[in-house]
Amino acid sequence: MIKKSVNKKRIIRWSVLVLLIAGIGLVRGNSSWGEWYALHLYPVVSAFFSFFSSWVPFSLGDLFILLIVSGGVGYAVYGLWKGRSVKLMFVRLLEGAGWIYVWFYMAWGMNYFREDFYTRSGVGQVRYNPANFQQFLENYLTGLNAAYESAGDTVTLFYPTIELQEVAAEIKKGYSEVDSCFGLLSPREEMLPKPMLFSRSMSKMSILGYMGPFFSEFNLNTELPFIQYPSCYAHELAHRLGISSEAEANLYAYMICIRSSSPIVRFSGYFSLLGYVMQNARNLLPESEFQKVVKQLNPGIVALYKEESAYWRSRYSARIGNAQEYLYNLFLKGNRVQSGVKNYSEVIGLLISYEQYRIGETGYADLKRLEKEYLKAVEDARMVDSTK
Repeated sequence: MIKKSVNKKRIIRWSVLVLLIAGIGLVRGNSSWGEWYALHLYPVVSAFFSFFSSWVPFSLGDLFILLIVSGGVGYAVYGLWKGRSVKLMFVRLLEGAGWIYVWFYMAWGMNYFREDFYTRSGVGQVRYNPANFQQFLENYLTGLNAAYESAGDTVTLFYPTIELQEVAAEIKKGYSEVDSCFGLLSPREEMLPKPMLFSRSMSKMSILGYMGPFFSEFNLNTELPFIQYPSCYAHELAHRLGISSEAEANLYAYMICIRSSSPIVRFSGYFSLLGYVMQNARNLLPESEFQKVVKQLNPGIVALYKEESAYWRSRYSARIGNAQEYLYNLFLKGNRVQSGVKNYSEVIGLLISYEQYRIGETGYADLKRLEKEYLKAVEDARMVDSTK
């Protein structure tokens, strides 16, 4: 009787597990279902998990992964030592892996299957051409240099001019003003970053932060230089708000930071894209033109970028980093991110498309003229009010 009862429970467990995995497979192949998940189911599930995880000051996800790996290895070693059936142990480990798979996708992972940025936002995808890239480059370099001067020409990697709470307030304020067409959740008070438990190991793989899907956490490396903190904060919060694309998370981090009232947050936003911008410029421009672009950069920014690169190189392990990049590349491609780890750098294409979308049919020159006229009208109105 007991054996029949155990077998019945096992059959029910496996049946439910197979149905859930099949359901995830169906969502994987239908972006409209993925979008429904992101807008309706994910907010409920993430709120449930974050209610519990928000009470813990460290990353529950890190601890969970450590326990799962060590528990699985320990179970296999103990079973072999006791002479238990290898087949039975394999089936149990397979079932455990299946439930973790379901947990991952139900808690956050199905955000990979939602509609892409262009479909959700209505922004038309614009292909690179010399004119639109030069226009973007001019705007970016002007903004980057201005942000650096505004933040102060003594900016260093560890430049704590404002409290971390102020950074959090600025980032959340920015996300609360993002257009609803992008399909992000609204940031809530308990959405705070967790420190990684194994930051030194993560630095060996150049991982600055990541989304912890199992408990709706987003985690930041404790070795992160302050100058990168605001943009990394905004990037990982984008993942927490339902964005799986690395390029899109980079886009929101940039957009949120450069609109901040804090000079250092603005500069962090511009600085976060410097590597991607220069990589695209090198690939798209003749060498002579590329060197002209380099000369337009404030020398202090160039020095800061070299210092940042050296800082992370000193912590990086090629063997571990290359293995992690290879596995993450496979993971992204397996989740409908066809470009894999190259997805990060695709933020420039998103930005160019978005800028063209905002300009619309007015033309860039007309847009800048209208902006100047608007700002002058606002200033005139303030002067009139001050004389009353």
